[in-house]
Amino acid sequence: MAYKLFIPGPIAVSEKTYKAMATPIVGHRSKDFTNLVDSVMPRLKQLFYTEGDVYLSTSSSWGIMEGAIRNVCKKAVLNCCNGAFSDKWFDVSKRCAKNAAELKTEWGKPVDPEALDKELATGKYDCVTLIHNETSTGTMSDISELMGVIRKYPDVISVVDTVSSFSALPIKKDELGIDVMVTGCQKALAIPPGLSFLAVSQRALERAAEVEGRGYYFDFLEFKKNMDKSMTPSTPVISLIYALQSKLDDIFSEGVENRYARHAQNNKIVREWAYGHGFKLFPEERYGSVTLNCFHNNLGVDLPALLDELKRERHMVFDGGYGKLKGQTFRISNMGDETPETMRELLDNIDALLPKYLPR
Repeated sequence: MAYKLFIPGPIAVSEKTYKAMATPIVGHRSKDFTNLVDSVMPRLKQLFYTEGDVYLSTSSSWGIMEGAIRNVCKKAVLNCCNGAFSDKWFDVSKRCAKNAAELKTEWGKPVDPEALDKELATGKYDCVTLIHNETSTGTMSDISELMGVIRKYPDVISVVDTVSSFSALPIKKDELGIDVMVTGCQKALAIPPGLSFLAVSQRALERAAEVEGRGYYFDFLEFKKNMDKSMTPSTPVISLIYALQSKLDDIFSEGVENRYARHAQNNKIVREWAYGHGFKLFPEERYGSVTLNCFHNNLGVDLPALLDELKRERHMVFDGGYGKLKGQTFRISNMGDETPETMRELLDNIDALLPKYLPR
């Protein structure tokens, strides 16, 4: 039995998007393919707010997040860690044999600009990573303030994960001065997993040219050489590029400002519902994500049992907490194609089951 996903990714995919994926495949070195790439690239750049290069990668976002470390870190990387996925980036950096250090922040707190400034002022680092929207805790750091700090250090290349915030609110890459901005297709873009995107500055390309051991599959210079011809270094997941083409049609038909407003409204509906029941938001409200909400399970709900019945009887799924927060928190996604009506439908179904799973 099919069920609808309200987890933080992958998320529900529309029938229109699935149909686009059924478009007959073309050769990836053909004119048909370059025409396909040329049809998506201008609008994709608009969503990145960039006039620079954007590359397509057949991989999860972690592929290009690791690739970025391999491409731009010569001396040492500072990983800003405030949740499960940013902590993992630190681990990935070490596994890439890079000299890596972590700037630790308590889970649920945003990355601290003053602490970042203090650490970068040591001159130890030539690369910094940060996650804009830490999905594990529903915490969104102030990207404008953080990039203002990083721009003070011209030798430091910034790598920013916007995986769970991209296209749900404006993140203006060029204006912010982000060197490498990475995202994936399976969250707010509402496309099945397997395609990721990276927007890369000229500074980052120049740094990559100086770094040995970049590998091949995620080599920025290979991406650049091929994208100059509207191609990819290796055979891409063509069906998902058709899905992207269809989704971009949807986004620009709706209007990006309307899309941003819809995500904000969806998010507010969920938050007000939770507050009405007495649940507490995990991060401080002003740093809460716009694409999902992470709440304390402070009412002691039997989450596994609730989730099981909701999936089995109502064919809907939300998330019962991630990593060390599993069972202590729950997360409800409101991104992608969701509307106020679909969010209320989910919440009504939760309400129908919730009383039996509260402590007696």
